[in-house]
Amino acid sequence: MGIIALTYNFVNASSSKASMKKGGWKCPPRGFVKLNVDASFDLDLLKGTMGAVLRDDKGRFIAGGNGKTDYCADVIMAEALAVKFGLNLAQRAGCNHLIINSDNLEYSSYRRSRSRSKNPAALPINWPIIHMFPSLLVNVHNLLDYFTLVLAGNGHNFRAHGPPGTGMRFFVTCDPANIRHIFTTNYTNFPKGTEFVAIFDIMGDSLFNVDGARALRPRVKIHTVLSSPRLVASMEACCRDKVVNNLLPLFCHMASTNALFDMQELMSRFMFDLATTALFSVDPGLLSIDMPSMDIAVAMDTVMRWLNIGPERMLGAAHTVLRVFVAKMIERRNIDKVHVSNDEEQEGVDILSSYINDPDFADYDFLCAGLIGLMLALRDTVRTTLTWIFYNLAQNPDIVATIRNELLPIALQKAPTGAGAMVIFEPEEIKSLVYLRATLYETLRLYPPAPLERKTVATEDIMPSGHKVHAGDTVFVSIYSMGRMRDVWGENCLDYNPHRWLSKDGNTLRYVPSHKFLSFNSGPRICPGKDIAVMQMKIIIATVLWNFDVEVLEGQSIRPKSSCILQMENGLIVKLKKRQA
Repeated sequence: MGIIALTYNFVNASSSKASMKKGGWKCPPRGFVKLNVDASFDLDLLKGTMGAVLRDDKGRFIAGGNGKTDYCADVIMAEALAVKFGLNLAQRAGCNHLIINSDNLEYSSYRRSRSRSKNPAALPINWPIIHMFPSLLVNVHNLLDYFTLVLAGNGHNFRAHGPPGTGMRFFVTCDPANIRHIFTTNYTNFPKGTEFVAIFDIMGDSLFNVDGARALRPRVKIHTVLSSPRLVASMEACCRDKVVNNLLPLFCHMASTNALFDMQELMSRFMFDLATTALFSVDPGLLSIDMPSMDIAVAMDTVMRWLNIGPERMLGAAHTVLRVFVAKMIERRNIDKVHVSNDEEQEGVDILSSYINDPDFADYDFLCAGLIGLMLALRDTVRTTLTWIFYNLAQNPDIVATIRNELLPIALQKAPTGAGAMVIFEPEEIKSLVYLRATLYETLRLYPPAPLERKTVATEDIMPSGHKVHAGDTVFVSIYSMGRMRDVWGENCLDYNPHRWLSKDGNTLRYVPSHKFLSFNSGPRICPGKDIAVMQMKIIIATVLWNFDVEVLEGQSIRPKSSCILQMENGLIVKLKKRQA
């Protein structure tokens, strides 16, 4: 069964009694199903209704439904929600693989074969007048996999256009040679651009939004701060103590009660506490058995929604929550300084201490925006990767066994006392563990925390692949797709296999250039906190895997959320079992 048509001028009620007027409805070819969707939208209330109906090649009703489009930013978003509603209806009817292959808006057609096609994916259809806009619109709910399919079938690169006058000109790539050109060789020609800054305006003129000479000062500053031995040692100790004092007791409670819980939420709580401790020397205590409210963490998720599509009032509220929190932290530090004499004053071991006395960061808005950006970066990379690690390890017990074998010599030197005693791994003890690091890298290869990088073309350029890009074009680098390319990672690129990172003797990590493994960025924008993030993940994974078995609840839907960060849309429901010593 396949879907052959999608229309935006859906007029028939989603009911089996709705009649088909002669000439008003074009039948699809035999064996195909037609999907009609439409949405109404109230400009004042920013909400409306939507409907969808499936009919066979004779116009007979198969399925239908309607719903509300609450809190839409504009009519395009309302139509997109209607499309998604219709696609969900089609999926429930058994039509899952959708390919656009028509030439006008009324016939955005979709086809599904009974088996997977072995043919390479075709380029999105460049329709007359409206170009590729419908193709991108209807796939926005699954954009990462859509890009991957198209890139795999078209030499790792393709161009896409929206309707004339919209300025929608895209170049999408996962070609390592192009990536090196964009991020290193000619990086000055590929700034983030004004649209990126508008999307993430909460980060102001901080390092996360600026390029060129304006980025030099904040870049040097953050590299200096995050390479400070005092700060690194403090963050290692904080992570270790958080595991011992909060994570392990909470996990013991979950194991003893056989409770199901969302691992993604717990990792979010854990990393938010760590991030605020590193930034402000304040632990909000979100990681505890009573599970306190996560208003600030939720606001951070809202800010990082996919392209920030959604109601302005919701986004504005999230901005306010974050700014108020950071403002309170800065005010708290200024009050503390007033009550400390010059003789007593000593530089703190948190990130704020390195900024608040620096005249280069005296501008309050500049400081606040930079701290919000750091708070997002410190939390999101690690908590997202940890969730995907636990998911993949639950599917691969042989990899878990190999990690435990690597930990065994260290564990044997420890002497836990009591039946419920835990083995705690210190940062220095696990620093040299190669297979554990390879497992982290393998997770980052397939599940990069930032799956897409967005750039803008400053002046006309020719890519190493031969593609010409023009000034003002938007470039999407699909890090997610690159990890799934056979030409880049081999025939087994979709396999979760940490051994691919090891040297032949298995004692060292194999060198992989950053333009092929982009999870920590590349060139001048390479992640300054890479080593700290790896250290935190190794401490958490080693301690959890040695002391617990993690079981993922069967039957749950695991898929990425529509977000700039590769979170799981529905979380990761797991339960724990305490391992016997």
